Amino acid sequence: MFPLVEFPVYAQEAEYSFANPLAIEFGFWGFLVWAFYFLTTFYFCIVEPKVKLFEIKVVKVVNNLIIIATCAFTGFLFLDSVPDYIEGISAVEKFGLLAVLVLFATYSSSHIRYVKVLSVASASLFLLLGIILALVSGASLGEFLQTASGIGEYFGNIHHFFTPLSDYHGWYLFWWFSWSIMIGQFVARFVSPMPTWQLFLALLTIPSIALALWFTTLYYYFVNDIRIGPILNMAMVGLGIIFVANSLDSLIRLYTDNLGFGVRRLGLGVYLVANWALIYLLILLYQFTPFQIEWVGLAVIGLYAAIYFLLFKRRKQFFRGSLSTNPL
Repeated sequence: MFPLVEFPVYAQEAEYSFANPLAIEFGFWGFLVWAFYFLTTFYFCIVEPKVKLFEIKVVKVVNNLIIIATCAFTGFLFLDSVPDYIEGISAVEKFGLLAVLVLFATYSSSHIRYVKVLSVASASLFLLLGIILALVSGASLGEFLQTASGIGEYFGNIHHFFTPLSDYHGWYLFWWFSWSIMIGQFVARFVSPMPTWQLFLALLTIPSIALALWFTTLYYYFVNDIRIGPILNMAMVGLGIIFVANSLDSLIRLYTDNLGFGVRRLGLGVYLVANWALIYLLILLYQFTPFQIEWVGLAVIGLYAAIYFLLFKRRKQFFRGSLSTNPL
């Protein structure tokens, strides 16, 4: 739902004037971002099984602290943004909704089947809502394609997105750095056997196509000053909540698996209470202290530097293995 509040900013502020707001929005979320995520996925599919750097105790601890902090930031982002989408929501209602959301995500993370079901459900509902919004807008196919063509300005100006365009873009980049290490670990666990080039194309194109279609639909509403009715707005809010829950449950599942603190070891009750309290308290830390996602992004950059150094030291161990034994 970010484009609803970001398009006006990109249309007015001078640092984004080199391209239209749709191209800017796509640049903040698509293509290059997912090319970066391919690198971390490739590492965890191909390299990590041979060198096992993330099994080193210090690396393992730092990695999981980053995952936990990024998980909490996702909840904080919801807490911070929800007043823009639910008009008149009170502070008590906002924090109460967040508490229920975190509890739901924690329960969903307790079994991988729930995580997968929520992922499929969120993706299906996303597709359905996108179709409904496009139909309600009244846009013809030609108008929709003409609007979508604005994304082409991103590819003509892609060099602008390698470094921060603004403080806001810099904030996004730290956010993407924070997510990158988890995306690689999570996708590597579930990716089907395929050649590396197919994985690259899948990560580069599938999310970007979905984002392009969604952003184009919302941009058509923006440029034509079409108001999104209350029913559709609530549908978007509901879907946004599902997406946040799916992000949280994936990250909770990842760090609890990494640390061996799953339901089997703790029991469902302790698992729910401990993870709910941990994530909710960290969200409050983002809310009421100077703690920022930029700090987490810097920690990720530092961890990457350490991994590159350790990988150089273990390069013989890596090349000793045969790449043909890897599922990719």
